[in-house]
Amino acid sequence: MRSILLAFAATLALTLPAKADDVTVAVTAIVEHPALDAARNGVRDALAAAGYKEGENLKFVFESAQGNPATAAQIARQFAGDEPNVIVPISTPSAQAVVSSTRDIPVVFTAVSDPLGAQLVKNMDKPGGNVTGLSDMSPVGEHIALIKEILPNVKTIGYLYNSGEANSVSLLAALKAEADKAGITIVESAATKSAEVQGAARALVGRADAIYIPTDNTIISALEGAVAVAEESKLPLFTADTDSVSRGSIAALGFNYYDVGKQTGEIVVRVLKGENPGDIAVKTAAGSDLVINKSAAAKMGVTLPESVVSRANKVIE
Repeated sequence: MRSILLAFAATLALTLPAKADDVTVAVTAIVEHPALDAARNGVRDALAAAGYKEGENLKFVFESAQGNPATAAQIARQFAGDEPNVIVPISTPSAQAVVSSTRDIPVVFTAVSDPLGAQLVKNMDKPGGNVTGLSDMSPVGEHIALIKEILPNVKTIGYLYNSGEANSVSLLAALKAEADKAGITIVESAATKSAEVQGAARALVGRADAIYIPTDNTIISALEGAVAVAEESKLPLFTADTDSVSRGSIAALGFNYYDVGKQTGEIVVRVLKGENPGDIAVKTAAGSDLVINKSAAAKMGVTLPESVVSRANKVIE
């Protein structure tokens, strides 16, 4: 009788649904702000669409480094020790920390502007090893054109960034090249932590005709401080990510980061189904939305041209 019960138990184990933690995807971001949060949600929803659902066959773990690179490294080491099926670092600092922590666990990064410059991969088409992902390199030429369309007399643009973020340094070089073609000078102002953002914005008053904020996690996490300076000084402020427009920037032409997350999640699914990350080409995010904020423009003394308003995907009144 005992042998029959053991045989039945073995058969039952083979036919029961997968355990809730059969697949573990560990996600980390350098900080929490709307764009990175949207990317995380997109990853989760792409996994669900492919049949990997929390509480059924997926354990979805998230940790934020709260803007601290040392904490990012700690989280990366913790995840490497936990050995999830895939690690998804969101942002360049988190991706650098994770890639440094493991050579075996599959890594699918996202919201990284320059994967080559950040030394995450050596080749975009054939990354090799255990790493692949999605780049969100901003279309800085189009950003310059948009600012010039809204401010035809612009001569200088202030670049507010964290000089310690590799993606922001790469974007600065690209921005300078595009600005030079348009006869515009870029003025730099750096903040290495969120508490310095307002002061760095204030340092641009009288030195620039507008402020441009890239997809810089330090600056975006404290965006309201920069917006307050821009409103007080009537200094038009633009961002590279569309999620920041509702928080007070005049306009942004960029990716919908929820869609960026979904595109990333599709790569994660490929890895979960057996593909080697090193054989999957690093992709650049697809899609570009124009979002404008009429209220923010008015507070900064700007009237938005009808040509911009008419083609916006979203208008915030």
